[in-house]
Amino acid sequence: MEEMLHHAMMLNNEVRFSDDGALLGDSTETAMVKYSIDMGLSKENAEKKFPAHAELPFDSDRMRMSTFHQHEDQWILFVKGAPAKVVEVLSAEEAGSSKTWLYENKKWAGEGLRVLLFGYKMFDKKPEHINEHIEKDLKILGMVAMIDPPREEVVKAIRDCSTAGIKTMMITGDQPLTAAAIANRLQMVENGEASVMSGAEIEKLSDQEFTEKISSVQVFARVSPSQKLRIVQSLQSNGQFVAMTGDGVNDAPSLKQADIGVAMGITGSDVSKEAADMILLDDNFATIIKAIREGRRIYENIRKFIIYVLSCNLAEILTIFFAPIFGLPVPLLPIHILWINLVTDGLPGLALTAEPAEKGIMSQPPRSPKENLFAGGLITRVVANGILMAVAVILTQFWAAENGYSVVQQQTIVFTLLCFVQLGNALSVRSSLQSIFNKAFFTNWFLWLAIGITILLQLLIVYIEPLEKIFKVEMLDAPAMEVIVGVTLASVLAFEAIKLLSRKKIN
Repeated sequence: MEEMLHHAMMLNNEVRFSDDGALLGDSTETAMVKYSIDMGLSKENAEKKFPAHAELPFDSDRMRMSTFHQHEDQWILFVKGAPAKVVEVLSAEEAGSSKTWLYENKKWAGEGLRVLLFGYKMFDKKPEHINEHIEKDLKILGMVAMIDPPREEVVKAIRDCSTAGIKTMMITGDQPLTAAAIANRLQMVENGEASVMSGAEIEKLSDQEFTEKISSVQVFARVSPSQKLRIVQSLQSNGQFVAMTGDGVNDAPSLKQADIGVAMGITGSDVSKEAADMILLDDNFATIIKAIREGRRIYENIRKFIIYVLSCNLAEILTIFFAPIFGLPVPLLPIHILWINLVTDGLPGLALTAEPAEKGIMSQPPRSPKENLFAGGLITRVVANGILMAVAVILTQFWAAENGYSVVQQQTIVFTLLCFVQLGNALSVRSSLQSIFNKAFFTNWFLWLAIGITILLQLLIVYIEPLEKIFKVEMLDAPAMEVIVGVTLASVLAFEAIKLLSRKKIN
């Protein structure tokens, strides 16, 4: 009987072998095939001994899968499935032992094991119709239990989800006891046992009742594909932004309905991959958390780039507009503006996109999908930084005019100072709220390289005679450069003061 059980484990599945001999398919089925191979059985020998003639695929109503084989001059039906469903179709002489099997099933499931019961039926001749109606009067082959221990990084990933304000739910076809044990092992709940709802319980609730109750549930067990879809729709009706993971054909509707459908790249079916918005190449839940972190980093860097570019452009506009109103010469020539926009704005702006994730980025709550890109005080920050730079530049031009610098020299001072204070602005916007003077000061070497190159190019323009003529500037003396450096440093401190006020306001 044990040998026949090994053959059933080898044959009653949809596992495929890759060209290099790797097992492809559902993890539960591949585990059983691997076990049979470890017991000395090969796929080729099993198929020779029990040639397959038909298959009744697993479905969520029967919760069974059957394969029909020829064995010498007889025919045999191998059946595997949920223990509670297999005992329903046992023969009368086997029915007496069903309580014993179900007791063992409950005991194993409580330990977080996934349990399958195998049965079989012999036929003297091939039935005329091979369908689910022949799944009756079975004899028991044996029961199989397996465990898929959670990876250490998955437990941490779920903990990171909680910290980031993301609620993790488990939707599984496993029985409630197994699902609850796994959820507790994964530390999906901080205190007490995980709240579990079965598919049968879902069916009893109206849409309104289910929508009201769903927020208190962590685990859904023994659910059908239609119920998975209903879970996603109920969460969305509560205003939740839903990400759904899945790998089977039956997961396709819920993957399509979810705001972000994530399919498994290794074990996932082609249908699930087509329905999903994203494919997880390593089938590792922890990778999703890494993607969330990277997404938040990219979004924050886009905002930093916008603050930097818009505030710099605003400073230029205000300087050009107000300097003549205050009786000063035209502060910038067209070639100066072009250089600032292409180089001074461009190089540090691009480098800001490489800024690493800020400390605590995964401790922030998720932003609303309806939130505007300019929300969270971005416009205020742009205006404040822009005005600050413009005031610094105009006051410096006043100083230059009062100290007898020529018009060209004033333009050179304004041109150089705008370049330098904008670089200081780039350093300040690296962090949305934290001070720039922290441990992450030198983490973005691309930005420091961009700043170094920009400063070098600016000094070459001011102090190399051929370039002076091209850019219509004059060499600056030491007092002028000292004022430029001093105003730049003061501007950086002022940027940080603005950020400090913003942080206090948010707190």
